[in-house]
Amino acid sequence: MTAAVITVSDSCTRGTREDQSGPAVSEMLRTEGFEVVAEEIVPDDQPTLISVLVDLAKKARLVVTTGGTGLAASDITPEATLAICERMVPGIPERMRSEGAKRTPLAALSRSVCGVRGGSLILNLPGSPRAATESLASVVHLLPHAIELLAGHTEHTPGSLKL
Repeated sequence: MTAAVITVSDSCTRGTREDQSGPAVSEMLRTEGFEVVAEEIVPDDQPTLISVLVDLAKKARLVVTTGGTGLAASDITPEATLAICERMVPGIPERMRSEGAKRTPLAALSRSVCGVRGGSLILNLPGSPRAATESLASVVHLLPHAIELLAGHTEHTPGSLKL
């Protein structure tokens, strides 16, 4: 299972803030058995993010973004993801928000989305390292099965999905 991680942050792109979320997400994915084939940092710019999403969706079965999912005018990650996905998977971000709400009421403010482009799953995570890893932890067990379904492996056997 291949994965790519994109940090969406003007301050990380400029070098005024160190990216902690992207490396934390990559490490968690590796621990869960994913091969992280790309790690990118891009500014909060929709055309740039769209270009990188399209490119990485050709190289990885899972593309995870961190950052740009809040309410600020510069938070454009969901819009970029929606612009390039063919189908949406609303249950995954719903689960992240539901689990996050157990820790903070601010989880309801996340605009994260998840969708499909070709044979790849694209998932938006919040920008803070803690929120990103907690959100990913709440759904990471679903991702291999989703990727298998996208690959055309639709046979289900009892107990095949470990929840």
